[in-house]
Amino acid sequence: MIAIEVKVGGVTSAHPIGFQLRQWRERRRLSQLDLANLAEISTRHLSFVETGRSAPSRDMVLVLTDHLEVPLRERNRLLLAAGYAPVYAESAFDAPQLASVRAALRQILDGHEPYPAVVVDRAWNLVEANSALSLFTDLVAPHLLAPPANVLRAGLHPDGLGRHIVNHGEWRAHLLTRLRRQVEITTDPGLTALERELAGYPCPQPEPAVEPSGPNEIMVPLRIRVGGQELRFFSIVATFGTPMDVTVAELAIESFFPADPATADILRNLPKA
Repeated sequence: MIAIEVKVGGVTSAHPIGFQLRQWRERRRLSQLDLANLAEISTRHLSFVETGRSAPSRDMVLVLTDHLEVPLRERNRLLLAAGYAPVYAESAFDAPQLASVRAALRQILDGHEPYPAVVVDRAWNLVEANSALSLFTDLVAPHLLAPPANVLRAGLHPDGLGRHIVNHGEWRAHLLTRLRRQVEITTDPGLTALERELAGYPCPQPEPAVEPSGPNEIMVPLRIRVGGQELRFFSIVATFGTPMDVTVAELAIESFFPADPATADILRNLPKA
């Protein structure tokens, strides 16, 4: 049985590669037959890989992790566990090879004015934002904005945006649901710790177990009180298609849009920064 101890990003794993692949398969709720059919291999061969009776080739690890929709960072870790070098680069955000990525993000952010938009990494740390985000950040205590500023922490912390959110319980439930889904997908211990921290913050309103909708709602709105006025937003999350770099794969753009004409009018008439 192959059991190689690897340390990536401060996390040590001594689990055999087969054991880890089986965990990912079970996490995706796939049977051995399901995954074997997707990968076009025999169930017997997959069983041997998972039990350690067969060592998977580098290509086999890549095929299986692709069908299991394993994030690129975790694919690198699985390759290391199998005794192979990582294949996905992890570039610094300011690296020259990401110049076109940064330019595209800047174009999206600036083009979204006068509405807020933000770019976050996998850990929900702030990477980039447009000037309209000040509508939110001006309501947040400075200590929550010190780099690396975490947008979920700034949004739900008692000193953060949460105290100005009209539907605090509903919005908190929405954010925590998103984070828990991300934890399930990535199994990242840092995200698990963040979810535990945020869930421990006090909430002045009941937190619905299921996201309800009002009679005219088509999605969960962010209702926030700014200067005595209630503004209503919905958001769209976008990611890069077919990324081959870990950093790029983990970037997400969240763009906020006015959810009613009154909010749109207020934002359009705000003084330009």
